[in-house]
Amino acid sequence: MNDKLLRGIERARAMRGWAKKKGGFASTPDGFDRRDSLTLASLVDHWLGRLEVRAYSPQTIAARVWALRSFLTWAQAKGLHRPGKVDKPLLEDFQDWLWAYRKDDGQPLAIATQRSHLGALQAFFAWACRENVLPANPAADLDLPRKPPRGLPCTLSQGEVETILAVPDVTDPLGVRDRAILETLYGTGLRRREMVNLDVGDVDRERGVVLVRRGKGGKTRLAPLGAAALTWVERYLKECRPLLEVTGTERALFISGYGGRLNPHYLGNWVRRTIDQAQLGKTGSCHLFRHACATHLMENGADLRMIQELLGHARLDTTQIYTAVSITQLREVHARCHPHGLAKYAPEQSLAAS
Repeated sequence: MNDKLLRGIERARAMRGWAKKKGGFASTPDGFDRRDSLTLASLVDHWLGRLEVRAYSPQTIAARVWALRSFLTWAQAKGLHRPGKVDKPLLEDFQDWLWAYRKDDGQPLAIATQRSHLGALQAFFAWACRENVLPANPAADLDLPRKPPRGLPCTLSQGEVETILAVPDVTDPLGVRDRAILETLYGTGLRRREMVNLDVGDVDRERGVVLVRRGKGGKTRLAPLGAAALTWVERYLKECRPLLEVTGTERALFISGYGGRLNPHYLGNWVRRTIDQAQLGKTGSCHLFRHACATHLMENGADLRMIQELLGHARLDTTQIYTAVSITQLREVHARCHPHGLAKYAPEQSLAAS
């Protein structure tokens, strides 16, 4: 390993040790009314605690916290502190407020974000009814915004994937790690959070599969790695990971220069920069490899049900949206069977020529 890389790893280790000694910061008080157990804020705290007991994922709970914080802020500004004061017209006012809200960049909240906020309210008030805090659910008949139609996802050709895979410098150990990450994304179609949650013990080298623990929806599944991804992962485990490991107890498969588990946001931003470096004129992140994995499997004859299992989709129509960009086979059938799709078809002589 070159001296420059060694110095970089040592600096990263020193920074990680400094951050650990420094400790965290106390959370900033939110200022919500918690004078007793029946205020809106206190009940929200209780409900979120129940979600933890019921083993909801930290990501789901964090999304609910974010959604309900906006409602509590809105409610407190209007002097609403008790759930009994909340009725459907008030919730429709909050819905109007979400629709009119503009972020710092002047953009409105996405429809999916608005639906997430209102869905969290529906779930919270439904729980309050079950706990006999409220006699009826004021959010039960709330009409959520309609989902916008989904466009076809952008995808990569097989040649474009190979161009991106060639970007990391595999003469350095970190480049080996980066190549292993990209190969694993393409080979398995994992989501970015599923990638960073992989542990070393989740890789079954003998069978060539990875165990995806508690993926989206809390479901666990096995995903095949493929020969190329397995080769690069084994090389990374042998040549690179021991150099990055700091504590000797880190279980994460892919670790950062600090010796800890990669952050999902960092992984997404790094993959986006790598795609930009390939200069393909396309933008995207980890999901672009997920699309490519599904599309290329479809183009080469894989069964849609098998692709659904690989991607961990609960519904088959979700898989169909991912693979709708795979039109190669349909185009071939159309050209072979449609009267105006045949290669031998020639248009009639134009008026100008006659």
